[in-house]
Amino acid sequence: MSSASPTSRYHWTNLAPLVAVVVLAVSWGHHPGTVAAVGIGIFLIGAVLSAVHHAEVVAHRIGEPFGSLLLAAAVTVIEVALIVTLMISGSGDTSALARDTVFAAVMITVNGIAGLSLLIGAVKYRMAVFNPEGAGSALTTVVALATLTLVLPRFTTSTPGPEFSSAQLTFAAVASLGLYGIFVFTQTVKHRDFFLPVDPHEAGAVGLPDEDGDGHADPPSDRAALVSLFLLLLGLVAVVGLAKVESYPIEDAVDAVGFPHSFVGVVIALLVLLPESIAAGRAAARNHVQISLNLAYGSAMASIGLTIPAIAIASIWLDGPLHLGLEPTQMVLLLVSVIVAVLTVVPGRAKSLHGFVHLSLLAAFVFLAINP
Repeated sequence: MSSASPTSRYHWTNLAPLVAVVVLAVSWGHHPGTVAAVGIGIFLIGAVLSAVHHAEVVAHRIGEPFGSLLLAAAVTVIEVALIVTLMISGSGDTSALARDTVFAAVMITVNGIAGLSLLIGAVKYRMAVFNPEGAGSALTTVVALATLTLVLPRFTTSTPGPEFSSAQLTFAAVASLGLYGIFVFTQTVKHRDFFLPVDPHEAGAVGLPDEDGDGHADPPSDRAALVSLFLLLLGLVAVVGLAKVESYPIEDAVDAVGFPHSFVGVVIALLVLLPESIAAGRAAARNHVQISLNLAYGSAMASIGLTIPAIAIASIWLDGPLHLGLEPTQMVLLLVSVIVAVLTVVPGRAKSLHGFVHLSLLAAFVFLAINP
């Protein structure tokens, strides 16, 4: 077999995660200069692209919606570890770090990843077709989680400011984890067919009964899937870790152009969510918009449902307040995003206009993060 084949052990998609981890080990804890930051950025991009490749290999083996669920959960678990690490060891005020990171992830996934996927699907196939039952269930869970954890702290009265009391935080953590667990059960067991790609020629279809009957290559072997799973996790560790290393030059760049320091978190969130963004875009290009929405809404769900419980546990050892309540501008953006997403999901079909509307909301979020 040629060394250029994707299945070769020396193919770049297999080597990139290993090299990226070595670069991470060498650069961790350092403040790289401009030239070093550019070099690290190249390895970061390589790790992102290889992670997407291996996620698709694993997804092809285990089938949907398990593949998109795996990628969303894996990225979020590593992202949670990064947030907790920054809150424990970070300098300065980290009281709103978890809130800002989770909200950025929600806006990027619900408006950015979903909007880009809808735009790609609609432009290439005239209409982006998906299952409203599956996408609607996921969106409903995202809205409930965001309201419980990011909106309510602004209106509770047990403690001053946008934070929960200990009992309220415990309830929010348990409720978040419970909602996420119930959704995963619904997605993978109870109503799995709602989350499979739909046949664009059959408006009432709920899922394709045979995903491998489309002329694509046969699923990989168990051994190949396990190797790809290992390299996927390794690549995601490298992506999040190198994003953290790149935060130092990003901070310098943000300060140099006069942007608010909080914008650094938005840039890092964009980097961390690159694997899902690319995977969702590629799925939409294959007319599998449902898989794209599984990734988008699943990532938003996992970001809240896994982060809040982890932060609740970590808060036992963390000093200082934990601000979870959104600012008024953020709540307006969240409300408009929810309304637009509901109107997009209900018909089960979307035009390119829907994609542009979602992307305009993402642009508004990024602009207001720069110029609050």
